[in-house]
Amino acid sequence: MKMYKVGLPFIGISSLLLLLSPVANAADMPDMDHGNMDMSNMDMSNMDHSGMDMSDMDMSSMDHSGMDMSGMDHSSMDMSGMDHSSMNMDMSGMQGGEPPPNARSPDYSNGVPYGRFGKPVMMGSLPLWGVSVDDLGYQFDDDQINYEFDTWYGTDSNRVTLRSEGSIQTKDDKEIDSLTSLSYWKPLSIFWNGEAGVAYDTENDKSAVMAGIAGTAPYFIETDARAYLYTDGQVRLDLGAEYEWRLDQHWVVIPEVELTAFSKDDTDNHITKGFNEFGADVRLTYEMLSRQLAPYVGISYETALGNARDLRRQEDEAVDSSSVTAGVKFWF
Repeated sequence: MKMYKVGLPFIGISSLLLLLSPVANAADMPDMDHGNMDMSNMDMSNMDHSGMDMSDMDMSSMDHSGMDMSGMDHSSMDMSGMDHSSMNMDMSGMQGGEPPPNARSPDYSNGVPYGRFGKPVMMGSLPLWGVSVDDLGYQFDDDQINYEFDTWYGTDSNRVTLRSEGSIQTKDDKEIDSLTSLSYWKPLSIFWNGEAGVAYDTENDKSAVMAGIAGTAPYFIETDARAYLYTDGQVRLDLGAEYEWRLDQHWVVIPEVELTAFSKDDTDNHITKGFNEFGADVRLTYEMLSRQLAPYVGISYETALGNARDLRRQEDEAVDSSSVTAGVKFWF
């Protein structure tokens, strides 16, 4: 019984020391490092913060670099009472506003000059020139040289065109009959071009105002129609059509037809009202030198129409004529 009385006070002192030890540890917490504390698995949803006063808590010295907050739910956080007026955000580096002094130049040259060739331009805006000789051949039966050519200078949108066609007699008086025009050329659509200008006809020694249209009809038929208004009121209409029947990469058969009409009679120049003349020829060409040069052989045929046949008979002129022809066509 005596031993029981001595042990009871000892047990009471020991219990008191055990109760005081957590208090001592809590008093020493300011020196603790919370940087390595992992709070990602802590469930704080049941904690009651309503009675906690956080206004006096100084958290500036806390190290949050090691805190993993990926598992926290921010959907229920109410930030409506936060004051953003004191937040100073620098957005000067964002896109917009004045460019910096070292910004790229508008033409992307970065100050590098274009050199001796100058500033590059689109090919369609460059003025170019060209020469096309569609026919330069000799008719053996008629002893004459036929020619047809046109030259141009300008762009794909605007050009000045010089065009001439006719024949040169190689016997007797060596007469030259030609129709030459200087015109302004402009595209009207994808396949058609318009022309307008002045012309001169050596056969009747008269000048004229010219207007016409030329282009590609369906089935790739090259078509042209030109009207000439002469100084005496005479109107001439020339119609033509041509097709290139390609046999292979070099051999090409080219049939062509032409039709001429006038608005009134002119007996001095062997002209009657209506359709006066029809011409057709077929040529076999061989293209060489990148298709820029093509010699040919063929046959041509011409005949008078309507009242022009009677007028030619009265003056002892041939109504119909045909001839073997040979020549060359080229362009550059």
